[in-house]
Amino acid sequence: MVNRPDTRAQRIKRHKRVRAKISGTPETPRLDVFRSNAHIYAQIIDDVNGVTLVSASSVEKDFEGIGSNCEAAAKVGKLIAERAKAKGIENVCFDRGGYLYHGRVKALADGAREGGLNF
Repeated sequence: MVNRPDTRAQRIKRHKRVRAKISGTPETPRLDVFRSNAHIYAQIIDDVNGVTLVSASSVEKDFEGIGSNCEAAAKVGKLIAERAKAKGIENVCFDRGGYLYHGRVKALADGAREGGLNF
């Protein structure tokens, strides 16, 4: 019998380890990333007040294209940067959510940087 590791539990463990060190403040909120097999989601969160300031995802009605590739992740990154700039947010700390900084997560981060966010 093959004993497969629980990759979701491992990701949550990594995310908790990262979250112990990263926290969003009103001055520099946290840019959080979640990716599923079909879509990618991003939120800018103020952890002190416990509120989501801005969010974007590939699930939204006006989003065009496939939500599960690097191109879509870059679009979501640019979209969240645009919405953050409209709210006056320029500096964020990046929370990769326990995922490797590679592929779709990296594409989202690069898109957010292109959109004008600093992290």
